[in-house]
Amino acid sequence: MNNRVHQGHLARKRFGQNFLNDQFVIDSIVSAINPQKGQAMVEIGPGLAALTEPVGERLDQLTVIELDRDLAARLQTHPFLGPKLTIYQQDAMTFNFGELAEKMGQPLRVFGNLPYNILHAVDVPSV
Repeated sequence: MNNRVHQGHLARKRFGQNFLNDQFVIDSIVSAINPQKGQAMVEIGPGLAALTEPVGERLDQLTVIELDRDLAARLQTHPFLGPKLTIYQQDAMTFNFGELAEKMGQPLRVFGNLPYNILHAVDVPSV
């Protein structure tokens, strides 16, 4: 199998896709995030849901922003997270986080397994 195929999805070079699959790293990130019910959690680039699943298990609702339409569609039909997810199929670098925070009525907690060059370019207002 092509080493760029993960769970049946071909990683797209144009999106810089590289999927997290090290369980120790996943557990460490989720522990650091420490999601709590009632928080307005937003994940950028959920991909194949490596972080989405363990974070979503702890929440009643999770917002995700995924540029790849195929991955966004997979998340919509996720067997146990689907109903908990609000999915924006958009580019996080042009997404209006301020508008989302206003809509959710509280500050956002934004996370994601992103390369620095992408994370650095995302404009999330601090509160």
